[in-house]
Amino acid sequence: MAAPRILLAGDVFGRLNQLFKRVQSVNKSAGPFDALFCVGQFFPDSPERLEEFMNYVEGRSSVPLPTYFIGDYGVAAPKVLSTASKNSANLGFKMDGLTICENLHWLRGSGKFSFQGLSIVYLSGRSSSEGQQFGTYSQDDVDALRALAEESGVVDLGVTTRASLADVPAEASDSSGCDPAISELVAEIKPRYHIAGTKDIFYAREPYSNTDSVHVTRFLGLASVGNPKKQKFIHAISPTPACTMSASEISVKPSNATLSPYTFEEQTGRLKEVTKRPGDSMSDSQYWRYDVSKKRQKSGDGDGLCFKFIYTGSCPRGEQCNFQHDMDSREQFRRGVCLDLLLKGKCEKGPECSFKHELQNEAENPPRRRVGSGSMTANRSKECWFCLSSPNVESHLIISVGENYYCALAKGPLVEDHVLVIPIEHLPNTFTLSQEFESELVRLRDSLQLYFQNRQKEAVLFEWVSKRVSHANLQVVPVPSSRAAAVPDIFNMAAKRMGFKLVSKKFDNILDRRKWLRTQFDENSNFFYAEVPDGTILTLSVDENEKFPAQFGREVLAGLLNMPDRADWRNCSLSKEEETSAVEKFKEGFKELDPN
Repeated sequence: MAAPRILLAGDVFGRLNQLFKRVQSVNKSAGPFDALFCVGQFFPDSPERLEEFMNYVEGRSSVPLPTYFIGDYGVAAPKVLSTASKNSANLGFKMDGLTICENLHWLRGSGKFSFQGLSIVYLSGRSSSEGQQFGTYSQDDVDALRALAEESGVVDLGVTTRASLADVPAEASDSSGCDPAISELVAEIKPRYHIAGTKDIFYAREPYSNTDSVHVTRFLGLASVGNPKKQKFIHAISPTPACTMSASEISVKPSNATLSPYTFEEQTGRLKEVTKRPGDSMSDSQYWRYDVSKKRQKSGDGDGLCFKFIYTGSCPRGEQCNFQHDMDSREQFRRGVCLDLLLKGKCEKGPECSFKHELQNEAENPPRRRVGSGSMTANRSKECWFCLSSPNVESHLIISVGENYYCALAKGPLVEDHVLVIPIEHLPNTFTLSQEFESELVRLRDSLQLYFQNRQKEAVLFEWVSKRVSHANLQVVPVPSSRAAAVPDIFNMAAKRMGFKLVSKKFDNILDRRKWLRTQFDENSNFFYAEVPDGTILTLSVDENEKFPAQFGREVLAGLLNMPDRADWRNCSLSKEEETSAVEKFKEGFKELDPN
């Protein structure tokens, strides 16, 4: 099988006519090529180019070959996302891109997929610290890619909107237009090719060796389409997929290979001049987390922790590392404690953080050090977002309180009347409560189901059980009755696309469902389950080392309801006044059905 032939292009800025005219010319003279990958900003940067751009999106002009693009911002981005959400082919998980029109695919957020044997990872958009409301990647996107560094196999192509400062030539080495988060990701993922947009220049760096890996990485930076300096904006490569190469083939180092630009010794000279990103409220002492090559000064008490060591249990710098390799903190992270809590003494993600916000096994293992300015023995109820005794609980969202459970409207709801059923006691999942308390949960479920049915809707319930979830929450999301029959299929399709297979079992009696669920739950594994309107239970056990999204249930239903932009709760935030009004409206309609 011949190696795939790939075209690469820089920032397009909506100049699709010029781009595809050039692509057709190259394809005719040197092709055929299998695909085009565009980096940098793809969407128009001004309204004047909107009509040209939408001609392709709406089918009046044709895209000449399969085209994949990143860069989640620009004039047409929200409009195109709205159009894509109406396409049934985009339901569920689309790691290989949202289909915008024939041959045009949008790689949003971050992900990994295979193209003709090539392993491809991408990070789309700009850093959220730049103050943008649309087109930014989140810390969750970064964390998902960082986890890839722990997976087996070599990544062939790493595609990012912007370059790392370490990649661009010295004459263009100011920090504007570069992204310091890329440094850490590329250093850990080690793609064979790293492709990015760069400051309107074409730059092919010498191949460089990777720490702890035998293969080299080649960086390619591409200029923008139609740039005034006539810099090269299109380039062709034909990489053999690493999965088909022998160990000796993949370890070949060309004669011009250099050391990695991400090694500490090489970087302290150039990257020490990097300024803090605009709008970044973190102190300089935390900035090192986003650029592994920037030397972080130890605090006066010598309490700086090595991110790499805590996250993976090892550090390639060994004794030369400038940060502490603290086994206590590493063990706490392995038990599911929030990494930000360990490193910064606090977590800024709020109630949607999937990690624990109290240190584990304190009674058996008395702490020997402090985290940040807070004591490791802090009362867990004071840290938890769901404990009613916590000062952090948002009590204005509560709609009903029972003996063992309470109900609240969700923060950043997927849809109107999105409800959480939460144990009053600080428990990691709903199976921890004794089975004798199931009847209360059943009454709540039945009341909510009837409330939704009176409004021509059906309830979908799901829970993610993980060692990193400290306080359980069973989510109840209403879907239109007309969509209810499709719920099992969409869950199964989304799981299949991620390489998982859901176990399905149908029951007529809800108590039987809960009894069976308890037999499926293994406290040594992560566990997802969903109860769909026809009485079917869908379950999945996930090993601790397997990658699975904590918000899987919400993301799948967002796809079903054609609202992919609402899969992230942060896109759905309401003011406190709006939340209070929604609670009062729900309570008024629910008061005759409320079992409490």
